[in-house]
Amino acid sequence: MPPNKQNKMNKRRLGQLQGPAGRKDVKGARKHKTSLSDRLAGYRSHHQQVAMDSLRRLIARPATSIMTILVIAIALALPTGLYVGLNNIDAVSDGWEGAARISLFLKPTVSADQAEALRRNIAERDGVISSDYISPGSALEEFRASSGFGDVLDQLDSNPLPGLIVVTPREANVSVAAVTALQAELGQLPEVDLAKLDMEWLQRLNRITELGRRLTLALAAMLAVGVLLIIGNTIKLAIESRRDEILVVKLVGGTNAFVRRPFLYTGLWYGLGGGVAAWLLVQCGLWWLSSPISELSLSYQSDFHLLGLGFVDTIILWLFAAGLGLLGAWLVVGRELRAIEPR
Repeated sequence: MPPNKQNKMNKRRLGQLQGPAGRKDVKGARKHKTSLSDRLAGYRSHHQQVAMDSLRRLIARPATSIMTILVIAIALALPTGLYVGLNNIDAVSDGWEGAARISLFLKPTVSADQAEALRRNIAERDGVISSDYISPGSALEEFRASSGFGDVLDQLDSNPLPGLIVVTPREANVSVAAVTALQAELGQLPEVDLAKLDMEWLQRLNRITELGRRLTLALAAMLAVGVLLIIGNTIKLAIESRRDEILVVKLVGGTNAFVRRPFLYTGLWYGLGGGVAAWLLVQCGLWWLSSPISELSLSYQSDFHLLGLGFVDTIILWLFAAGLGLLGAWLVVGRELRAIEPR
């Protein structure tokens, strides 16, 4: 073929491959970009699928799952029950704080008229709702009736009991600090020999309650570590039982994050199940104790009833339990998966 003719054919072929701008218009594979919304939808769908699959695996082994959940529930129910008990003690003591009284023992030289004038003066104070004067004779008769020592008292030459003024603070001032300040102020009056606060035993009860609260926190921390160990050991056994499956997934390109996800949801389900079971145990205990507690309160002319976990406390318990399960699984899964690699 002549050279000129060959050159024309080459130019014609080149023109078929070139676009209008003289650039090659070769069609090939195109790079497809996935939108952020599609990726989030796929991520959410995969999480839902893994979560349900983990739950089905727990249901498929009811005996093992129930035993693990019950152990977690008992560990969580102990500090939860103590917390509920302390809340009930606080509720009872709040009602008793309103019954605070200050007893002012008068000096023997104070006459009845002086005592009555002092009572009126105290009753006019802003922080006092009422004040009552009890004469030495009335105090002796009350003591005779309540003690049963009438024969002994008849042998006394004189009345040993002083006059007494009982002061009732206003309900807005029944806190420990306010009543203590009022007691100190009244004790400085010249007619008063001794100012006695009837709420001192309640202060001791509050200190014991605070000690119990701190012990409850310490117990909760120790049992939380126990729950982490229980869930961690359970997840470790689950990983060993699925070792071959994990190797296959890693051989086809599965990452540690992909393999870790089902076991994290397993720990989450164990923790949440233990939290719900702990709540049921506490509620059953409150139901069992409610009847004798109500009968005891009625004997003291009180309408007190046991207080259980409120809605917010229940949600906190469940979230805390689920968080423990997730944390326990996460602490174990990462270490175990790094040790399982295809060769």
